[in-house]
Amino acid sequence: MAVDYAVIVVYLAGMLAVGWWGMRRARSKSDFLVAGRRLGPFMYSGTMAAIVLGGASTIGGVGLGYQYGLSGAWLVFTIGFGLLALSLFFSARISRLRVYTVSQMLDLRYGGSSGLISGLVMWAYTLMLAVTSTIAYATIFDVVLGLDRIPAIVLGGAVVIAYSTLGGMWSITLTDMVQFVVKSIGVLLLLLPIAVHRAGGLDGMREQLPDDYFSPMNIGVQTVFTYVLIYSFGMLIGQDIWQRVFTARSDTVARRGGTVAGTYCLVYALAGAVIGTAAKVLYPKLDSPDAAFATLVDDALPVGVKGLVLAAALSAVMSTSSGALIACATVANNDIWARLRARVAGVPAESGDAAGDEVKGNRVFILVMGVATVVISILLNDVVEALTVAYNLLVGGLLVPILGGLVWKRGTAGGALAAVAVGGLTVLGTMIWKGVLANEPIYYGLLASLVTHVVVSLAQRPTDPAVLDTWRRRLAGEDTTAGPWERAEEGAPARTAP
Repeated sequence: MAVDYAVIVVYLAGMLAVGWWGMRRARSKSDFLVAGRRLGPFMYSGTMAAIVLGGASTIGGVGLGYQYGLSGAWLVFTIGFGLLALSLFFSARISRLRVYTVSQMLDLRYGGSSGLISGLVMWAYTLMLAVTSTIAYATIFDVVLGLDRIPAIVLGGAVVIAYSTLGGMWSITLTDMVQFVVKSIGVLLLLLPIAVHRAGGLDGMREQLPDDYFSPMNIGVQTVFTYVLIYSFGMLIGQDIWQRVFTARSDTVARRGGTVAGTYCLVYALAGAVIGTAAKVLYPKLDSPDAAFATLVDDALPVGVKGLVLAAALSAVMSTSSGALIACATVANNDIWARLRARVAGVPAESGDAAGDEVKGNRVFILVMGVATVVISILLNDVVEALTVAYNLLVGGLLVPILGGLVWKRGTAGGALAAVAVGGLTVLGTMIWKGVLANEPIYYGLLASLVTHVVVSLAQRPTDPAVLDTWRRRLAGEDTTAGPWERAEEGAPARTAP
């Protein structure tokens, strides 16, 4: 077991070292928040796959495979489908906007006024995403080091906060690439074949399990439909995902690199479900499906390999945790704090500090949001309900205004604001009525948001033609001047990443 400990310790130390090295590259706000918008296809694909495939996709995906068989892959399938849709249909236009947050995109499209409200919704979503990822450290470190829940959360959270605060998106990108490689080796090349072999191969698994375990819809059609609404659509509008799109050095990189990452997600989804199905054969009476991953690793893998696979699970959790943390801090600083401070001071939200001070300010916000995440993770018990609330509010409140802004010229600022408010309130009301984990909140919330956006927009005057013209030119890449969020960055060296 000492070898496994050594693997984990070396891995954690390596993450901190990469964070320290990345600090030297974070010289401007653009460097710190979006890696200077200079990622090439290789790094972009790896970091995008790392951010979307977290603990829920790895530990949770194996758990769903344990519970439902191969149809347990649908959760991660829908994440992959959402990433493919984003990459093929929207990423090029999003990349050309040259903004930092989803709320800034809404300001550009609708002429301002919706950023603060949408920022609050996005902040709640990214904070809960960071919290749920942080809590997952408890499961992993319990297996690795035998740590209790609170020390495990503090240890994992401290490492992520450290490297994220030091170098921002550069550090997170570099650590994500390491995590992507470790995750691919640990899950796809080691755990998958070992688990299937120990379970007697695919034929042996079929002999020992009911036929339902090999049915593509054993998990339920309605469940799959709900996964599509929440996770596929969530991939289209989440700040954590968009912030990675903003790192691409061109719209071509965003489109092609994202397509590669989405395809990788589909492979990862199937692998997790197969591993979970094999675990069902080997350990048919586990207390919880989510224990399947840790049990299989602890019991089935040899010394050394066990440490690497646990490092892979840690990689999955850390990549999502760090991505959610920087997204949460970016929204808190740029969409909420900057706007509130500007209103008090009576100046535009985009005016402010010099580039160095902006890096310092965003670094402080990552530290503050990171500490808040660890504290909430220690206090919070029902993580599934918290994440469900966050995703329901995100999709129910923001999907229609965001996608409507990208595809419907007649949408107005009033329609967008009303859609956010009505969709969000409908989701909350339905969750109180039907229960937090019910399927209906997202159905009713999306429908109410769509109807409200269309009706209010058609009842108002169209958006100012000057606003739409600026929006059109930015989408088309014709407006190459730096936007209001890009000041003090043009002098940065034009470094690119593979």
